[in-house]
Amino acid sequence: MERISDISLFLRVVDLGSISAAARSENLSLAVASKRIQRLDESLGARLLNRTTRRLYPTPEGELLASQGRPLIEALNALGECLHTSRSEVTGTIRVTMSASFGRLFISPLLAEFQSLHPDVNFVAHLSDEVVDLVKGGYDLAIRIGNLKDSSLVARRIAPNRRVLVASPSYLARRGVPQHPADLATHDGLLMTDVDGKRDVWKLITPEEGTFRVKINSKIESNFGELLRDAAVYGRGISLQSVWHVADDLNAGRLQVILPDYPLQESHIHAVTPTRLMQTPRIKAFIDFLQEKFAESALWER
Repeated sequence: MERISDISLFLRVVDLGSISAAARSENLSLAVASKRIQRLDESLGARLLNRTTRRLYPTPEGELLASQGRPLIEALNALGECLHTSRSEVTGTIRVTMSASFGRLFISPLLAEFQSLHPDVNFVAHLSDEVVDLVKGGYDLAIRIGNLKDSSLVARRIAPNRRVLVASPSYLARRGVPQHPADLATHDGLLMTDVDGKRDVWKLITPEEGTFRVKINSKIESNFGELLRDAAVYGRGISLQSVWHVADDLNAGRLQVILPDYPLQESHIHAVTPTRLMQTPRIKAFIDFLQEKFAESALWER
């Protein structure tokens, strides 16, 4: 068991970039953490970490241990928790990260109901439009919208994510209503940005060309969807939005869908966990609960 705990500590060092940071996260002294890393080196007969002036980084042997050891440690931890917890008991803390807007509108109202069903479950909720690293952040679960990039994570779909192009009546009266996706190139775009840059190529499905790509000129760019929604309502341009985000504005007439006959590419909302081989009872129960709440037609489509 010593080696397993030492490998877990080593993975924290790799994730956080220093022994001191890993020690703090595990409530250990720096001296104890350093001795345990040294013990792991000696037991495996290989040096696992190199040091620069700024941070530690894994040697080739360390990279091999991190890539192949992490799923084994995750599975063992999940198994241990399941063995200590009856399948009928849903207890413990769920550390979840999610989109700020979606979390506030649709997940937040459900937490109290879930806790009424499972009073021994606690939540630590992180709301941000930035995609965070589940492993480095120590999260059990993420609610992610759109395409998934990290194939090492396990994902379950909890809801559809229909997306539309929207603009205010005042903007369309001033600039005209696009009739074909190609017309978007002459309009003002309100663009989402992320770590990969601005999303300035929109892909729509046309009966003639199939997927039609159009590059959008940006009027306003932001990493926060609320700002882009507001800008659309205020008549500053056309925005690509999930229906859940603008349903109230569409119903109230503050925004209207443009190019409804040219749908955007399909997208979904997923519950994502870093555990490869097994989900703990509380995580499985929460994902099942969300799937039930968003079954068939999502709340915002009703």
